[in-house]
Amino acid sequence: MVEAGLEILAQRLRTPYGEIDLLVADENWIIGVEVKSRSTLRDGAEALAPRQAERLMASFGYVLETRPEWCRPNTRFDVIVVDREGQARRIMDALRLT
Repeated sequence: MVEAGLEILAQRLRTPYGEIDLLVADENWIIGVEVKSRSTLRDGAEALAPRQAERLMASFGYVLETRPEWCRPNTRFDVIVVDREGQARRIMDALRLT
C-alpha cells in the first residue's frame, strides 16, 4: 500500500526507542508507517495505545535527528490497518511530532 513515487527507506527499523515498521519518502515527505493487523479494520484503528504512540514518535524523532540524509521538508506518521480478509486502510497523519 505504498504510494507510487515513494521510496522505501527502511523496513522494521529498530531504534533505541522502539521499531518503526516502515519509512518511506519522496522529495518532499518522509513518512513513518505503523502497520496494525487485526480481525477488523476498526479493531486495527483502535489498537494503537498512547504509550506505543509515544514510543513511535520518539523513534521517528530519533531517526530524523540521526539520519539527516533522510530529512525532508515535511513529515508525517501514518497508520495502516489490515483486517483478516486482507483489506487495508491508511490513516494519514495519524500521529504527530510535537
